[in-house]
Amino acid sequence: MATDRRKKGTPLPPQPGWAVYLRTSSDENQKPELSRARQRFMIEENVLKRSDMPVCDEYIDVLTGTTANRPEYQRLLNDARAGKFSHVIVERADRFGRNDTEAMRAIDELDEFGVAVRFANMPDIDPMHMDQRVLVTMTFTLARRESALLGVRVKGGLQAKRKVGGFTNLAPDGYLNMSGKTELDRKKDLGRIDHWIELDPERAPIWRYAWELLLEDRLTLPEIAEALHAVGYQYRRGRPFVEITATGKRKQNINTLSTIFHNWAYAGWVVSERNGIAPKTLRGSWEPLISTEEFERGLKILERRNHHRMVRRKQEYLLSGLIHYRDSDGKLIRLTGSTSNAGRSGGGTPYYRIAAAGGVSFLCCDVDERVGKELARIQVDPDLLPLIRAAYTNDLNSKIGSARPDERTRLEAVLKLTDEEESRTARLYAAGKISEEIWDALWAEWQDRRNQVRRTLETLTVSHQVHVDNLEMALQIIARIGTLYNGLERKDQKELLRQVVSRVVVNDEGNVSLELRTPFAYLCDLTDEIRTVKKQSKGGKAEKKNGRPESAVSPGACSSQLQSCGKDRIRTCGRGLPPDNRLAGGPIRPLWHLPWL
Repeated sequence: MATDRRKKGTPLPPQPGWAVYLRTSSDENQKPELSRARQRFMIEENVLKRSDMPVCDEYIDVLTGTTANRPEYQRLLNDARAGKFSHVIVERADRFGRNDTEAMRAIDELDEFGVAVRFANMPDIDPMHMDQRVLVTMTFTLARRESALLGVRVKGGLQAKRKVGGFTNLAPDGYLNMSGKTELDRKKDLGRIDHWIELDPERAPIWRYAWELLLEDRLTLPEIAEALHAVGYQYRRGRPFVEITATGKRKQNINTLSTIFHNWAYAGWVVSERNGIAPKTLRGSWEPLISTEEFERGLKILERRNHHRMVRRKQEYLLSGLIHYRDSDGKLIRLTGSTSNAGRSGGGTPYYRIAAAGGVSFLCCDVDERVGKELARIQVDPDLLPLIRAAYTNDLNSKIGSARPDERTRLEAVLKLTDEEESRTARLYAAGKISEEIWDALWAEWQDRRNQVRRTLETLTVSHQVHVDNLEMALQIIARIGTLYNGLERKDQKELLRQVVSRVVVNDEGNVSLELRTPFAYLCDLTDEIRTVKKQSKGGKAEKKNGRPESAVSPGACSSQLQSCGKDRIRTCGRGLPPDNRLAGGPIRPLWHLPWL
């Protein structure tokens, strides 16, 4: 997180100026220089040309946006604290980051330093504005979804390669990762570039010798490590097989050694427990280092030596990284998973607990069950879907869609002026008052201007549709989430929770509450408010609030209750909720709301 990487202290007043942040994913999957050129062009045309402030610095990362550990991104945050600039500009919100929680937290921190963040594709959007913030968080959510979908496609490609005997990971020690152009007859199946592994002529003899020592069945693993160290061998990354500790004792590094002796890849087999590929069922396309018979004999030797050792079961915690404890002072503390007596035959008893000794703890089975019940409660009434869509679409149109008339009208006016300018100049050209060279230069300029304006108009339309599709996806998920969650396998339940829930909070009584991600939190809050208004309208008489009567509201009509706020409240806060809440991991602030139709 950005907070953990900055020194505490009072930030300096920022100097007026722009910090340009450019990001591409990787050198392998795209050409970073072309992507950066396109990003610079949009930033220059849509923002910098209209600004009098100078560009103070440019920050470039070639790394995925799902992590905050990007060198230039962290340098940008540190320079913001030092007051080196007053504004940050990126091409799109997802260039800033694909982790919505981290990105919004960083934007909030930059605001605390007096630094504003702007996006070239939506230059009028202020992420700190209560209503416009939803559009930014929705963009981050959609980017995170796109990353997840990309991950699914990549996994599918890896599985397809694995099924034909290909090796899909970093080559094990003793092998080399190779790549080259695909042969014509295999190009349709493998693409232009093929990847494979082959024996490393320098490292393969080391591990062949290690296996010979194991198959002699004379030396233990520490003794094999000593024998390899005596010859001068090391692990691939330079780690010695034997180290001398600070106290002068010899420490044999045998964990990696044991892992290698259990790796079926050295015998030429594709094995994947996660993908259901058992040993000796799928032959790999690479040359084995040892025979299958030798590998199995080595496994039997290791098994015979370790049969008396009790292997601890690895516990999978459903809410790992999500669950927090709220103490009596309201402070949130992250809980970790811990299993007592894990060596017992039953696997022990798993808990969520505070890492510090003597802290509170909760049974995993109890908390996990209550999470399922809480998810079943956050459903949207199908009768309310038209009202929710109408409210959301109205606000979306007012910000980036068809009802953003000022921007759309301005762009259409630019196209019209360009056409008129071309017509006037064409008459001068026909009359021989300007040369052909000048006409060609002007014509090229007009075409560039038209293309840029048309692309911007298309961006407005596409961006609007993307947000609408994102809401529809959220409605479909939240309408079925209760039954969907309970029918999933545990690993799929973990994935669903991470897409929908930003934090699970448990208190001293063991009660569980869920803090949802955008847009699910909004849908739940808005649904509660709509239900409240409909109940009041069905009562047929005015409700009293603070001793004053309020007019009844019919469904679909404007609601004074929804549009007005009580003290420290806005209309999307349910009566059972505190007046303040968090949005997408940002600071505590009133919940945002959408205009009512």
